[in-house]
Amino acid sequence: MTRLTVVQGRRAIKQRILTGLVLLPLLILLLVYAGPGLFLGFLAVVSLVAQHEYQAMAVPSCGRLIQVPALAVGLGLMVFAGLGQSAAALYLLVAGVLLLGALFLFHHRDIHLVARDLGLTLFGICYLPLLLAMVVLLFALPDSGRQWVGLVLLVVMLADTFAYFVGSAIGKTPLYPAVSPKKSREGAVGGLVGSLIGGLLAQLSFFPELGWGHACLVSLLLSVCGQLGDLFESLLKRSFQVKDSSQLIPGHGGLLDRLDSLLFAFPAAFFYASLFWGD
Repeated sequence: MTRLTVVQGRRAIKQRILTGLVLLPLLILLLVYAGPGLFLGFLAVVSLVAQHEYQAMAVPSCGRLIQVPALAVGLGLMVFAGLGQSAAALYLLVAGVLLLGALFLFHHRDIHLVARDLGLTLFGICYLPLLLAMVVLLFALPDSGRQWVGLVLLVVMLADTFAYFVGSAIGKTPLYPAVSPKKSREGAVGGLVGSLIGGLLAQLSFFPELGWGHACLVSLLLSVCGQLGDLFESLLKRSFQVKDSSQLIPGHGGLLDRLDSLLFAFPAAFFYASLFWGD
């Protein structure tokens, strides 16, 4: 490792920490004080920005005639699914498939790429909006929604942090080099340890009702799902041949780069809370 690489690495870590110090308090305030409407509005903006980043990576050649309707359908899906309006979400999805199919029929630049671009566009209106809708459903759980969302954020944040620093310090065995060459098995184990610490901290501080057993089980589940989400986004980026989804967040890349682990962890938390926890 060259001196230049070390300096660049330290500079990137410093930038990531400074950005985190600005964004983390705002996120905590939102989680503690926001009502359901404001929380839904915040996630609607997040969904729009993340889906726009995805479309810029996946289908950069598609113009606004395709991208704007896809964003609108994705936003509607996130809102209806998040509010539990499954019938409306289904109707909108069907309408979106028909609309995008018709738009691609009469507006395409290369006929040999239509099937690929249409498939990627349809995947984009499901991947981000529907997974983010699970955050809204989790937040709406009676008496414990805010705690569950806070638990997921804390567990995934510590899992990512431990995985990064343990992997950087002692990581030697590649985890999945075809998808993410820099990740190591040692870092993945560090992520599991970090997630356990996060779950126990949550149980001790703001979520005592969770209990020690559930804290350990759900933390390990969230860590595994979070790391799968991270690898999945790495898979997408490698297939699109980009390093980051955008440069929106200094030191962190794009918004989608910050959401990758959470996108898989939030649905897992909602299913766990609905099936195995509570009355």
